[in-house]
Amino acid sequence: MRHDESVSHETAHPVPRDADASEGTLQVVLASLDDSKAEDPIAIDISGKSALGDHMVIASGRSHRHVGAIADNLVRDLKKSGSGPVRVEGLPHCDWVLIDVGDIIVHLFRPEVRAFYNIEKMWQAEPYSERRGQA
Repeated sequence: MRHDESVSHETAHPVPRDADASEGTLQVVLASLDDSKAEDPIAIDISGKSALGDHMVIASGRSHRHVGAIADNLVRDLKKSGSGPVRVEGLPHCDWVLIDVGDIIVHLFRPEVRAFYNIEKMWQAEPYSERRGQA
């Protein structure tokens, strides 16, 4: 077959995630959190651990108002960067705001709510199969 002939390819496999786009969106998220003075931001790589996405980002705001302002700024920055559809939950109360950007999930908490749920510990824990081997 010559190199200029067209080849038909069937797409039996799902389209892989665009790792570069995910990393670019992660950088937008982290820069926005920094600009908004979010406290204790942490990015957790959850690829391979969950089908929810590639990264989970967790950060705190000092008050309801600060959490709301961080969320508003983040949504604006994500839309400005063209990061795709952004879904937001929890804005009316601003105790825990979840922002879903496809492959990245952002959790914004007031400090006492973050301490109560401690979701970063859950996602960073080693798999049960690895813990069993150490017993």
